[in-house]
Amino acid sequence: MSDDTLFDKILRKEIPAEVVYEDDHVLAFNDINPQAPVHVLVVPKARFRNVTELKDGDAETVGHFMIGVSHVAAELGLSERGFRVVFNTGPDALQTVEYIHAHILGGRGMEWPPG
Repeated sequence: MSDDTLFDKILRKEIPAEVVYEDDHVLAFNDINPQAPVHVLVVPKARFRNVTELKDGDAETVGHFMIGVSHVAAELGLSERGFRVVFNTGPDALQTVEYIHAHILGGRGMEWPPG
C-alpha cells in the first residue's frame, strides 16, 4: 500500500477536514457528502485497506479502532437513540477510498434493508 489516499493526506493535515474527535489511535471527521443528519467517518491511524485486512492486524490496534468508533458515537450524543456503523469493503460495497473507515450515521431513524 504505497499509494497515498485522501485519508492519508487528511491524517497528515495536508487536506483540511472538519474534525470532531482525535486521539492517539483515530481521527473522526464529518463526511463531505452526508447521508444522515450525523455522518462522521472514523479513520484509524494504523493503516488497513479494508475490513478484510483487519485479520492481519494485532488485537490491540483493532481494538483501539473499535473503541474509537464507540467513543465518537457517544461523544456525538447518539448512544441513547441509536446509530448505524457501516464499513464498505470492495467495489460491490462502493468503497471509494482504499483505507478502512467506519461511517457513523445517526440523528434519524434508519430503514432496513440498507442496500
